Amino acid sequence: MPIGILIAAAVILVLVTAIVSHYATVSNLRKNADSKIGNAENKAREIIDDAVKTAEAKKKESLLEIKEESIRTKNELEKETKERRAELQRYEKRVLSKEETLDKKADAIEKREAGFAAKEEKLRQREVKVDELTKQRVQELERISGLTSEQAKEYLLKTVEDDVKHDTAKIIKELEAQAKEEADKRARDYVVTAIQRCAADHVAETTISVVQLPGDEMKGRIIGREGRNIRTLETLTGVELIIDDTPEAVVLSGFDPIRREVARIALEKLIVDGRIHPARIEEMVEKAQKEVDAMIREEGESAALEVGVHGIHPELIKLLGRMKFRTSYGQNALRHSVEVAQLSGLLAGEIGLDVRLAKRAGLLHDIGKSIDHDVEGSHIQIGVDLCRKYKESATVINAVEAHHGDVEPESLIACIVQAADTISAARPGARRETLETYTNRLKQLEDISNQFKGVDKSFAIQAGREIRVMVVPEQISDADMVLLARDISKQIEYELEYPGQIKVNVIRESRVVDYAK
Repeated sequence: MPIGILIAAAVILVLVTAIVSHYATVSNLRKNADSKIGNAENKAREIIDDAVKTAEAKKKESLLEIKEESIRTKNELEKETKERRAELQRYEKRVLSKEETLDKKADAIEKREAGFAAKEEKLRQREVKVDELTKQRVQELERISGLTSEQAKEYLLKTVEDDVKHDTAKIIKELEAQAKEEADKRARDYVVTAIQRCAADHVAETTISVVQLPGDEMKGRIIGREGRNIRTLETLTGVELIIDDTPEAVVLSGFDPIRREVARIALEKLIVDGRIHPARIEEMVEKAQKEVDAMIREEGESAALEVGVHGIHPELIKLLGRMKFRTSYGQNALRHSVEVAQLSGLLAGEIGLDVRLAKRAGLLHDIGKSIDHDVEGSHIQIGVDLCRKYKESATVINAVEAHHGDVEPESLIACIVQAADTISAARPGARRETLETYTNRLKQLEDISNQFKGVDKSFAIQAGREIRVMVVPEQISDADMVLLARDISKQIEYELEYPGQIKVNVIRESRVVDYAK
């Protein structure tokens, strides 16, 4: 055979062998895979069966727990229901018993009302009979006495009035005696308490200051050789030094309180230093001037802080401080301004106005008095110009301008400042009383006493602390004197303002005159 056919046959044989072996391998692999899949399926079935069994067991356990819980809940509900039913039964019994009690009370009330109605009818009938008997009695009394009922009533009232007046006078005298006994014991306590509560100085000296010296030999050193020291001090301060026989004291006299304060401080510094000559005097006066300027600024700031007013221009603060050295009728101008500010704030708070603005207006109302000795014009116009210069509000300016009634107030705050200024100035003890005011008060006391019926004469004595009233004895009895003294004292309290108390002394004198012939 040819070689090519043999090679082809060999190739075909190899291919057939390879194909057969491949199919055999594939069939073996398939069998192995089928066997593995079968094993996996069996295991899966076993796992599923186990899971189903476990789930059924847990389901049964859950059902049992639910049944037990439901049974327990049911038992609790039944128990609570029984308790509530028992409680409702108790309430029902109580309500029934109360209803029975109310029914019994209602029956009793109805019976009482019926009894009251019958008694009321009897009383009405008796009232009619009493009215008839009263009319008959009045007619009989009028017939017997010969007086009408009105005349008899007037007679009785007059008799009773006289008796009551006499008894009232006796009671008043007894009460006054008791009150005097107790008043003497407590008066001292009241006076001490009043002094402690009002410890501020209202009246101050206005023209002199006194400097104490360590010894009289210091007077010669103050005067200096040929008087050069005292002349230098008087020239620099503008204050007159009075060195007389007063032991260990030098009097500084001047109408400008600030200059007087500068001279006082400078002189005290010179006395402490011991070196007194013109150059040293000039140096000490300059230091004293700086101290007074600082004091003025501090006093102004302290006053503004005391009343709670902020934002005032620094120049106005200085002018406020200057008012510490200014007095009006003996009343310190700065303390007066602080008092007016506080009163204005209290009044504004009572009627619902701006308290801070009212205090500001009250504090600045007399600001013109700080420089009215140096600038021409009234303190009102000076104060208005100062407030306008330092940009105060229109309300404050109007309050300053209107506080003495020179112009009409344009706001309630201006009216409040007017009232506060009057209260502070007119308060007893705040200012020195002038001679004219004093004599007017004495005349008013006598006029008040003379206006009462039965008063013959009256005299105000002891500087107006006592009023003696002479009465006509034919018109005023001893009992009437007590009532008259009380009425006069009440009228004085109503019409006058005065410090302390006024004694009302009513005097009744009966005289009998006869002649021996």
